[in-house]
Amino acid sequence: MTEQWEHTDAKLAEQWTRIRALLRAEVGDAAFNSWLKPLTLGEILGTRLRIAVPTRFMRDWIEQNYGTKLTEFWKEENPNISQVEVIVEPQRTNVQAPLEGLRGQGDLRTTLVSSRTSNEIEGGVNEESIKDETENVQALLDKRFIFKNFIVGRTNELAHAAARRAAESDQVQFNPLFLFGSVGLGKTHLMHAIAWHITERDPKRRVLYMSAEKFMYQFIRALRFRTTMDFKEQFRSVDVLMIDDIQFICGKESTQEEFFHTFNALVDQNRQIVVSADKSPSDLDGMEERLRSRLGCGLVADIHPTDYELRLSILQDKADHLGAELPDKVLEFLAHKITSNVRELEGALNRIVAQSTLVGRPISLETTQEVLRDLLRANDRRVTIEEIQKKVAEHFNIRLVDMHSARRARAVARPRQVAMYLSKQLTARSLPEIGRKFGGRDHTTVMHAVKKVEELRSTDNSFHEDVELLKRMLEI
Repeated sequence: MTEQWEHTDAKLAEQWTRIRALLRAEVGDAAFNSWLKPLTLGEILGTRLRIAVPTRFMRDWIEQNYGTKLTEFWKEENPNISQVEVIVEPQRTNVQAPLEGLRGQGDLRTTLVSSRTSNEIEGGVNEESIKDETENVQALLDKRFIFKNFIVGRTNELAHAAARRAAESDQVQFNPLFLFGSVGLGKTHLMHAIAWHITERDPKRRVLYMSAEKFMYQFIRALRFRTTMDFKEQFRSVDVLMIDDIQFICGKESTQEEFFHTFNALVDQNRQIVVSADKSPSDLDGMEERLRSRLGCGLVADIHPTDYELRLSILQDKADHLGAELPDKVLEFLAHKITSNVRELEGALNRIVAQSTLVGRPISLETTQEVLRDLLRANDRRVTIEEIQKKVAEHFNIRLVDMHSARRARAVARPRQVAMYLSKQLTARSLPEIGRKFGGRDHTTVMHAVKKVEELRSTDNSFHEDVELLKRMLEI
């Protein structure tokens, strides 16, 4: 009897080798390596053959997309087999492995709020594990960024209401929720608030929150270490996926492709997706049309620049939290003068309170103007990258769209470099932010442009005068 089973096992192994070759030829190398290569031959029970996969997500995908083909090939190879069953046999005890490299790096924007353990994959729930992981993650979230501390006004009331609905509802009412607005207006505050509220309300819900930059990093890491199946399982098995600053993947085709499939998989399972960006979906340059369309198919909520009343309310609330007494005329002065974003507003208040506490001088309008001299000067005239692009395009007689295009002709590339240089000189934007404004270019491209313009200014008098003229016109 033993010899008969050994012979049968050997024959099955030979048949499996031939079937794997047929599958590779049928679906291609890429699909085979991603989905079918991890399959392992299991046991045979009567006329039923078992094939094992490492995760439940992978099993569901294979059954849906390749189940019929697998059965057909096996029936042709072995008439005694009438059914192929795909089962889950976890090869790892922790399916969150792709994220381990980020733990302990102090990044508040890469947060796994609850995770799926190996017991849970098989249908059980490890209550202690969920409790521990939730507590660990909540320690990484900013405790200030909760709904209670978010000051609501006319400019952000829709975004706030939508965020609360997404955090409080058991049903997905709009998918995705897309929050957009300029820097420092409260997008990250609302994202953290949603994560806090969901985990406190239901610790068993799996919430994954990270920046788009970290999503790309994890995807590249998964490709490098050949853990793409773990990566897919990680992102497609959550209840809520939250991606901050989605504009970072503009121009990153492979990352967009993976996010597109992740997005579709979660929507198909009726899982909530929350995304933030500095622009609306329709204005995201370098984003594929199909992904841009999907990002805009839910609820798009704009966070507008703050108005005077909201800025004053934020200052009063912040002063109360600091336990500081500021004259009304100082708060009103700040609300009128610092209009760029909430972060600068709060930073200005912190400087005034610190000056009073550390030096012992009472807070007055005069001391406020003295302490914030540099900040007030910067807010008197704030140039935007869009203004710079428009002015440079007019000066060099090129189309504004060429600032974002891939054209490399000198007549276009040189003005574009000048605009990048002026953006670095006249705005507080970082190199990656400037690069994204110029068609999703890398920060090294901006560095090269700045260096090139500086070299030309030192050797070409006419070019130097052109740049100086543009700079003066923009600073007026």
